[in-house]
Amino acid sequence: MMQYLCNDESTKNRRRELRKKQTESECKIWNILRDKQMRGLRFFRQYSIGQYILDFYCPCRRIAIEIDGEHHAESAQKTNDERRTLFLSRQNIQVIRFWNNDVLKNMEGVWRTIYEAVGNNSD
Repeated sequence: MMQYLCNDESTKNRRRELRKKQTESECKIWNILRDKQMRGLRFFRQYSIGQYILDFYCPCRRIAIEIDGEHHAESAQKTNDERRTLFLSRQNIQVIRFWNNDVLKNMEGVWRTIYEAVGNNSD
């Protein structure tokens, strides 16, 4: 079932555009995830599942990492995020969310959270 949900061709240009326009926080996260640096696991940037484009995704562990800016605190965006998380959880995907500030000011804590999350799942 999942194979038909992943990286839909219709989102390809948008995903490419998002990769080119990374935020500073996304860049910092990518620097710790790229090249299998996190427990030897492969992560993808701007990976789509269904209609949603995830900031980072590890298919092996079925973990999505989302980096949220200020607009995610707004009521409408919170509702969208809840809907997205529910959809992903129904696909057996765990979502880990960080605020931009967390990434910029507490990278060690962010790293530790991701490290523990990917280590707690079995292959």
